[in-house]
Amino acid sequence: MSLISSDISPKVQAPPQHFNFAGHLLALNAERGDKPAFIDDLQSIGYDRLDERVRCMAASLLALGIKREERVLLAMQDVCDWPVSFLGSIYAGIVPVAVNTLITADDYVHMLEDSRSQVVLASGAVLPLLKEALKKSHHEVQKIVVSRPQVPLEFGEIDLDALLDRHPPLPRPATTNADDPAFWLYSSGSTGKPKGTVHSHANPYWTAELYGKAILDLKETDVCFSAAKLFFAYGLGNALTFPLSVGATVLLMAERPTPEAIFKRLTGSVGTAKPTAFFGAPTGFAGMLASPALPDRKDVALRLVSSAGEALPADIGERFRKHFGVDIIDGIGSTEMLHIFLSNRPGMVRYGTTGWPVPGYDIELRGDDGGPAPDGEPGDLYIRGPSAALMYWANRVKSRETFRGDWTKSGDKYSRNADGTYTYAGRSDDMLKVSGIYVSPFEVEATLIQHPAVLEAAVVGVPDAEGLIKTKAFVVLRPGRETTEAELKAFVKDRLAPYKYPRSIEFLSQLPKTATGKIQRFKLRECGPVEA
Repeated sequence: MSLISSDISPKVQAPPQHFNFAGHLLALNAERGDKPAFIDDLQSIGYDRLDERVRCMAASLLALGIKREERVLLAMQDVCDWPVSFLGSIYAGIVPVAVNTLITADDYVHMLEDSRSQVVLASGAVLPLLKEALKKSHHEVQKIVVSRPQVPLEFGEIDLDALLDRHPPLPRPATTNADDPAFWLYSSGSTGKPKGTVHSHANPYWTAELYGKAILDLKETDVCFSAAKLFFAYGLGNALTFPLSVGATVLLMAERPTPEAIFKRLTGSVGTAKPTAFFGAPTGFAGMLASPALPDRKDVALRLVSSAGEALPADIGERFRKHFGVDIIDGIGSTEMLHIFLSNRPGMVRYGTTGWPVPGYDIELRGDDGGPAPDGEPGDLYIRGPSAALMYWANRVKSRETFRGDWTKSGDKYSRNADGTYTYAGRSDDMLKVSGIYVSPFEVEATLIQHPAVLEAAVVGVPDAEGLIKTKAFVVLRPGRETTEAELKAFVKDRLAPYKYPRSIEFLSQLPKTATGKIQRFKLRECGPVEA
């Protein structure tokens, strides 16, 4: 069987037809007073102040002449102004387009022209790159609103604090429907241009109810800290949707999530409460465990740790648990489904797998012929659930490829295990067929990083001199460690079927990655043929 039925719990009621997600969150927390909602490096904002600022933002955008359902580009670092801007837009019925702050000017040009955003909401640190993009773009925006400007503002630019101080709070949210577009997120664009993924007001409600509450069991006493930024679908749930749905506190970090920066927050070295819930990604966890500055268990207050973005190798999860005494709850989600739909659970972890379907979501694996994939065999992963995006904006071909009736095609290959868990095999376009047999790049990568000298590994298929596909591994070593190609080949042969070992291994100082931290395997495939 490859279809697992996970009916939505009768305890989870659907939102009403008239539903504004920002208004919903403010109403949930109306009695929390000055309890901290968000804390960044410079300020803390309580739930009462958050309510006021969100409604002032809504009023300000309307006063600027932005109309219902028009878009605003949100290009801010993770500071308290981000949730104010995001929720304020939604409260007014305006659609925020949350974008990566680590991309190029040309990427911003594409997103500005694709979304036709009327206003740009930007951090002062991001403003120079956005202005460069605006000079290149054929699209003109009405205003640029700047959070924490770093230089004197020019004509046409508005300080965000000054703007909010000029407008009284909007008394009530826009009368939106649950299925109305609420916000956009752009896909990572590891191949081709990023796609504008349109989500409804109801979608974040469902992810909070079905995953944040039902699986992670977040509580109002939690302090949440996400290394994944708010502009990611994963980070948006971790650091806004989930915590605000239970009245928790969120610790925000504007800087890049290096191990050292993360450790400062986990240990409370920045003067804030220590996080009880931490959300990261496999690459980040690997870097943390390899760092000489890794804090002791006694120096942190973690009760919950989550991972997504890429499949978590078992070795990383086991070493993390041994050091900190807490499991990493690994799951898979996507921009298209907004958050995680297949996951391990607290107290029920099977390392090396992505766990079980989240109740409320159905999972189906389909073989190359389109029929059900047998247990143990890799198949294309399809998901059915209430948080699926409405479409890719202005991209009918890609929308049809991905959104197929009730089902969403993830682009991942998985196999189902006897205990009902699912094991990641790789992206559908990364799977290898060697001598007519499927080889999972992830399985080989997960084996390579078990070697004590290996920090990271990526495996791709490249043609040999005769044009036959062979596996090639690219390896980044731990600082101060050494090994050889022959030693690593033998290491893999001892642990996997002989045909799976990499025929060639190349050592790199770092792997090419997207701004979201995902490995760009297409760049590795350009490195030339392997020896026959």
